[in-house]
Amino acid sequence: MRAVVYHASQCAPKKCTALKLARFGLIKVVRTLRALPRRGVLLNPFSPVPLCRRDAGTAIVALDCSWEHAVEVFRRCRRLRSRRLPLLVPGNPVNYGKPAKLSTVEALASAMYILGSPEDAQRLLSKFSWGHTFTSLNRELLEAYMRAQSPEEVLEIEREYFSPL
Repeated sequence: MRAVVYHASQCAPKKCTALKLARFGLIKVVRTLRALPRRGVLLNPFSPVPLCRRDAGTAIVALDCSWEHAVEVFRRCRRLRSRRLPLLVPGNPVNYGKPAKLSTVEALASAMYILGSPEDAQRLLSKFSWGHTFTSLNRELLEAYMRAQSPEEVLEIEREYFSPL
């Protein structure tokens, strides 16, 4: 599954999960928004519509930027279909256990898994010592989201798992 990341150069390069994936040749990193594919699904945390299997078949696009500038950067990507990831729990050491605070690799891997490519998701996560933790924390959710055929089904799964919290 093809993944493209716009890298805004707003993070520490040695800690950046997107740049590490690019070094392994697993994703394409671009430095301008114009270089993003014309068609694709933008992983946008501000979108009201969750990602589901219906979105399969196009490139997955992620934006790697500072949260301070995120609203502005995401607003400039109107030509892509925006979808937010369903709620998941991060396994990365920085945001471990804080729902929805995923690293770029966790976001890309989640999207691949939900869109029906769990092997591609595992390939990305395998490059990080904590990658298996993310899968362990979310396996049941990822499987449920992957089976969901519509955004409404995804929202129901989120309510089921997270409303008791």
